[in-house]
Amino acid sequence: MTAPHPPPAPRPRRPERPRRPRPRGGLGGHLIGAYGLLALTALLVVVFSFALPRTFPTSDTVDSILSTQSIPAVLALAAMVPIVTGAFDLSIGYGLGLAHVMVLYLIVEAGWSWPLACLAVVVGGLVVGVLNGVVVEFGRIDSFIATLGTGSMMYAVTGWITDGGRIVPGAGGLPAAFTDLYTSTFLGLPVPAFYVLVLAVALWLVLERLPIGRYLYVVGSNPRAADLVGIPVRKYTVCAFAASGLIVGCAGVLLAAQQQIGNPSVGLDYLLPAFVGALLGSTAIRPGRPNAMGTLVAVAVLAVGLTGIAQLGADFWTVPLFHGGTLLLAVGLAGYTARRRVRDGAVADRAASAPTPGHSPGADTTGGPP
Repeated sequence: MTAPHPPPAPRPRRPERPRRPRPRGGLGGHLIGAYGLLALTALLVVVFSFALPRTFPTSDTVDSILSTQSIPAVLALAAMVPIVTGAFDLSIGYGLGLAHVMVLYLIVEAGWSWPLACLAVVVGGLVVGVLNGVVVEFGRIDSFIATLGTGSMMYAVTGWITDGGRIVPGAGGLPAAFTDLYTSTFLGLPVPAFYVLVLAVALWLVLERLPIGRYLYVVGSNPRAADLVGIPVRKYTVCAFAASGLIVGCAGVLLAAQQQIGNPSVGLDYLLPAFVGALLGSTAIRPGRPNAMGTLVAVAVLAVGLTGIAQLGADFWTVPLFHGGTLLLAVGLAGYTARRRVRDGAVADRAASAPTPGHSPGADTTGGPP
């Protein structure tokens, strides 16, 4: 007789993958956090359109918002780049004032051609940004203190160049090609709006799609960990300040084409709105991290709100009140979203490292004999 065949061995079972927990609030909470500011912008447009049906929902209002808010938007994007690395550049307002004064000084007083003057100012902004980064990183000075000091020095240079007065063009005025940088239109819209759009898209591509953007975010979230994995923290922080200075130089050229008069104190008016837009933008699109598109949405909220308030006939003091209150709200929301993101990531990591239900960590999962 032949021996009976042994029963077939059971097939090995695959261990179940632990489910990644959803963020608190589920999908709806995520959408509200990411696109809440965008929805708020639409809501403000609807409210002001009903409250001011003759003045607010018009093409003139749209053109006014797109043109007057272009410089605050550019400066907010400039402030956003160092914030990615966990630093703050308080010199951007002083740099804006110096840049626009220098453009007009070189054109009006020194007799330079306007393209050469603009190029020199933009390169100068880049150099100032590099110096800010070197002072912060290699001088080991807190970014608040360092950039406030360099900003005060730039303000002194601005006063020295203008001798405390204004730079006013002669009877011939400024070259028409130069003023067209701000006053011209494209596709029926003010051309400065397209500058902002191109800059925002470029920063979004760099920060979200290129390795340098990932390195900048790592430096901002944990500089010690970035240094341990071989990321040159000092190099990328200096690069962030350099990019900020370059953008401020471009904003100074645009401001000079808008104002057409060199005012040594005008740049400081843009400092607070820039940081409000940059910090509030870190709560939108990619909550918990500064990002270009979120900054653009935040600037849109501020622009619509300020325009509606102005058309309602509010007093002049409502503008700083609005900016100050929004800044406090932006800082609070940015801190909350950052803490929430870290907390959800920690919960997900603990769930991923937990043993599979029904199996002990050292249990045999092959299904065969021990």
